[in-house]
Amino acid sequence: MNSLNQPIVYLKGVGDKKSEVLNTELDIFTINDLLNHYPYRYIDKSKFYRIEELHSHTNIYVQCKGKIISKQILGENKSKRLVCELTDNTGTISLVWFNNIKYFQTMIEIDKVYIVFGKPTLFNLQINMSHPEITLAEKSNIWNQIPFMPMYNSTDKCKKNGLDSRGIEKLCKTAIDNYINEIQETLPDYIREKLQLIDKQSAIKQIHFPNNAEEIKQATRRLKFEEIFFMQIFLLQIYNHNSKNRGYLIPKVGNLFNTFYHYHLPFPLTNAQKRVIKEIRGDFLTGKQMNRLLQGDVGSGKTITALLIMLLAIDNGFQCCLMAPTEILAQQHYNTIQKLLADMPIEVRLLTGSTKVSARKELLPHIAQGNVHILIGTHALCEDTVVFKKLGLAIIDEQHRFGVEQRAKLWKKSLIPPHVLVMTATPIPRTLAMTVYGDLDLSVIDELPVGRKPIKTIHFYKKDSIKINQFIRAEIAKGRQILVVYPLIEESEKLTLSNLIDGYEEFKQTFPEPTYHVSFVHGKMSAEEKDTEMLKFKQGEVHILLATTVIEVGIDVPNASVMVVVNAERFGLSQLHQLRGRVGRGGEQSYCVLITDYQLSNDARKRIEAMVNINNGFELADVDLRLRGPGDLSGTQQSGILHFKLLNIIEDERIIVTARELAKNILHDDPNLAQPQNALLNTQIEQLKTYKKNYYQIG
Repeated sequence: MNSLNQPIVYLKGVGDKKSEVLNTELDIFTINDLLNHYPYRYIDKSKFYRIEELHSHTNIYVQCKGKIISKQILGENKSKRLVCELTDNTGTISLVWFNNIKYFQTMIEIDKVYIVFGKPTLFNLQINMSHPEITLAEKSNIWNQIPFMPMYNSTDKCKKNGLDSRGIEKLCKTAIDNYINEIQETLPDYIREKLQLIDKQSAIKQIHFPNNAEEIKQATRRLKFEEIFFMQIFLLQIYNHNSKNRGYLIPKVGNLFNTFYHYHLPFPLTNAQKRVIKEIRGDFLTGKQMNRLLQGDVGSGKTITALLIMLLAIDNGFQCCLMAPTEILAQQHYNTIQKLLADMPIEVRLLTGSTKVSARKELLPHIAQGNVHILIGTHALCEDTVVFKKLGLAIIDEQHRFGVEQRAKLWKKSLIPPHVLVMTATPIPRTLAMTVYGDLDLSVIDELPVGRKPIKTIHFYKKDSIKINQFIRAEIAKGRQILVVYPLIEESEKLTLSNLIDGYEEFKQTFPEPTYHVSFVHGKMSAEEKDTEMLKFKQGEVHILLATTVIEVGIDVPNASVMVVVNAERFGLSQLHQLRGRVGRGGEQSYCVLITDYQLSNDARKRIEAMVNINNGFELADVDLRLRGPGDLSGTQQSGILHFKLLNIIEDERIIVTARELAKNILHDDPNLAQPQNALLNTQIEQLKTYKKNYYQIG
C-alpha cells in the first residue's frame, strides 16, 4: 500500500482524537486526503505594516515590527489578561493575551524588538491585537521561512481540538517533509510539456508552502487542469460508449406528426424549436441510441417540442414515456398533452404513486399490449410491473432529481435501449453544461414563442403594501388572477419571515368576500386538497391563490398575470426565475412582483436587481453562477460531480475548454487509453470510475 493511503492517525502529531475530528469534520481520512486539503488563500508575510497604517487594515491579518515598551497583567478571573504595548516610529498598539498568560509574560522582554502577526481590531479608539504570534526580530530568519502563510478551512470543532488553520498547516508541513517523495505523477510527460505544467510533487509542495506568487500560480494551474481534465476524459468515454449503443431507427415522418403539425399546433414553432426537432431527427436516423439534453428557458415550448418528437416515434410503431420528478408536474404534463391530442387517435395515460390499485390493474395490460402510446408519470414508471411492448423513446424532465438506478430501470424496459431525451428548464451556462452534462449531446431552445410578451419584474419593499394592494386590485379589475408565494407555511421561531397562514388572514382582510375570493395551497396538503384548490384557480373561481413553492412547477393558468413573491430575498435566482415563469402564459402583459425587507445583503440586492433587469434565463444563470457558485445551482450539488477543490467554473473557462479539447484528441487516437504513453491516464480514469459509479451508468 502506498504510504499516502495510510490512515491519518499514523501521521506524527495527529493521534486518535484529532484523527476522528479530521474524519468527521473535513473528510480527511488518509495522508493523501490531507495533502489534497488545499489552502483557500495566503497571507503575504514578506510585507511589514507601519502601526499608523493599521487603522485602515483592521480585521485582516497583518505583520508589523516594533519594540515592547511595557507589559502588565490586568483584570481578574475570566477577564485576566496580559497586555503589552508595541511601538514603532509611527504609533503604538496593544497586544493582548487571555490564554497562556504565564508563558508570554516570561517569554516577552521589555525594550526588545519583536515581529508580531495577527488581526488588528479597533476598541475604544485604540488598535488592539488579540493573541498575535510574536517572535524576536533577531530570530526573524526562522520567521521568514514561510513568506506566504497558507490559510486552511476549518470548523469550530476542529479549532477546539487544535486544528485551526495553523494546526492544519503544521500537519501539512509534517506530511510534506515525510511523504513528498511518495507523491506519484498523474499526467504523462507529453501533456505536461505541451501545456508547460509543473510536476505533481512540485505542485503539491508549492500549493501548501509557496515561496512567491509565481509558485502559487504554477501550482494552482497544474492542479486545476488535472481536476477538470480527468473529468472530461471520463465523461467523453461515457459519451463515446453510449454513442455506440444500438438504437431504434425512426425514419418516417408519418400521418400523426403531420396532422398535429398542420392542424393542431397552438402556435407556430420558433426557429429554435425547429432546429431542435431537426437535430433529434438526425439522431433517429443513425441507428444509434440518442442521449441528448434539451435546455429550454421557462415558457420556451419544451413540452410541444417533446410532443412532436414523441409523435415521430409513435408514427414508427414505438411507445413513449415521459417521467417527471413530482406528481404535480406529471399531472401538468398529462393535462397539457391530453388537451393537445384531444382530437387525435392517441392513447395517453398517467401513472404515479397515487394511482389507485384498481386503476393500475386496468392500465398495466394496456401498456404491455402496446395500446398506450404515451405513458406519463413519476418514478412509478420504473417499477418492475410496468412492462412496455416496444418502448422507443424515454423523456426525462428535470433529470437531476432522479438517481442513476431509476433511469437505468427505464433503459432496461426495452431489448434495445430507448432513445433518451433529458429536459431541463434550468438554464445552464456553457462551461457548466460542458462539466455536468459532458456525456450528452446538447440542444437549446433559446427563443420564446411568437407573441409571448416578456414579463415585467417590479421590486417593492414591505413598507409599500398600499401600492402593492392597489396594483393587485387593478389587475383583478381587468379580469386577471394573482399568485402569491411565501417561503414558509407556518411561523418559525428562528425566522421572522412572512408566512402563508398569516398572509392568508391578511389577504382575506384586505381583499374581503364576496368581492374577492382568496385561497391557498401548500406542500402539507393532501394531493386531493391541492388539486381541488388548483382547479378552482384554473376555472377562475379564485382571484388570489397563496402558495409555497409547491407551485414552482405544475401550474399553467393563462389568466394568471401577476406573480407576487414575498420575502424574495430568501429565494435563489433560479427559483425566482422558475416562479416568474408560472405567469405570462396568455397574451396579456404579466408581472412579477418581488417584495423584500428594506435591509438586504449585498448578494440579495444583486439577485433582486438581476431579476428586475434580466428576463433571459441563460443570462440569469451566469449571474447566479457568479453569486452562488456551481455547487448551489439547481441539481448540480446533488450530482456529486462538482466537488472541485480549486477549479472555478466561471474564471477558469479557458482551462475547461483546453482540457476538453485535449481529452477529445487523446480519445480519438486512443479510445481505451491502451497506448503506453497513456498508461498514467488509464490508471486515473479507472480510479475515477470507481469513485463516480453511484452517479453514472458506466458500460
